[in-house]
Amino acid sequence: MKPPVEVSVLLLSLLGPGVLFAMNQIPAFQEPLPILGMGMFVLGSVLLLLILTVRHKTKVDPLFYVFAEFTFGGMVGLTNALEQDGFISGFMDFYLRMGEPHLATSYAVMMSYWELVHLVLLLTVIHRMFSGKPYRSLGLLWAGSSIANQIVLIPGVVIGKYGSNIRPAFWRNAPFFLVSFWAASRLFRRPREMPVVTADKVAAEQKKGLLSRPADLLLSLLLLGAVAFFVFRGFVVLDCPLDACFTYIYQYEPYLKDPVGFSRIMMLVYFFYAVPLVIVLLYGLNTPGCSWMLDWTVFFAGAMAQTQWCHIGASLHSRTPFTYRAPADKRWPVIALNVLLAAVPALLALRCRANPAFLMKPVPKGQSNDDKKKN
Repeated sequence: MKPPVEVSVLLLSLLGPGVLFAMNQIPAFQEPLPILGMGMFVLGSVLLLLILTVRHKTKVDPLFYVFAEFTFGGMVGLTNALEQDGFISGFMDFYLRMGEPHLATSYAVMMSYWELVHLVLLLTVIHRMFSGKPYRSLGLLWAGSSIANQIVLIPGVVIGKYGSNIRPAFWRNAPFFLVSFWAASRLFRRPREMPVVTADKVAAEQKKGLLSRPADLLLSLLLLGAVAFFVFRGFVVLDCPLDACFTYIYQYEPYLKDPVGFSRIMMLVYFFYAVPLVIVLLYGLNTPGCSWMLDWTVFFAGAMAQTQWCHIGASLHSRTPFTYRAPADKRWPVIALNVLLAAVPALLALRCRANPAFLMKPVPKGQSNDDKKKN
């Protein structure tokens, strides 16, 4: 009896730490180019093994290979986090010296711990994929998190402290970045997993104004607050001379001026990308029939959860120089504010999934949206 595909993928991903340990013992892999070459060979070998694993399946979604390769990469990332925090040793020394030295930073360590979340998500998606169950929303949650991860990591390395010491192995992040976008585009193009809602309920919900929907009113106010905070911190990392910006970066979040560069890039990503997206989500929350909210809120929730986890953790981690860590007397207010910033998109996504009637396209009276799709 063959094991379930997700079990096979998990067992295959567990080879990652073994490969790292073996490479760490071989002198030939103490140079930059052999590390990159071996990395590409390992990823190609994993792809071949995945093809053999599902060869008996009549039809395999191409996204399976993407999710499974990222599972392997996630196990490697988790190995890095455990080694940097002293739980294991002998796996990553060679790679930090000649591959990606930035992986020893506090931000990268927290990013590597987040790979555990990716592992759970990806294995769940693979299980649902081969069980004939819908997985589009979970895939979008992963895609948002993965893209946010790469969109901060790659520019952060290039323009930050480690920009003058980029090794060839660093560029293996580029295909992962592009593949994440490709996977997200495929997921967005697929038919939306629409809940069944009757026309009467849709009409009743869409007649309500914002004041008659207290949960949406509260979420709208919280989203406006998030926009203001995104803009403020964008000004802070752009060296705005206002006293408020100076006070904030020195007394509340000195991690924003960490020369490693990840925090600065993250705030700029929020400023230039999250602000317009939140404004669009505010529009969707206040305009009937915006069914696309069911997708974009999930995607955004994944992105914010990943980036805020890394930001909060890095500002507290022992690998961050003491002068850049959150001050002890301001720590809890800053943590609470950043946790709220991650929680609001998650609450918005949950609200859209739990009560989607306001977001549904109008349907003929007496039908449900499911009936309309069948006609």
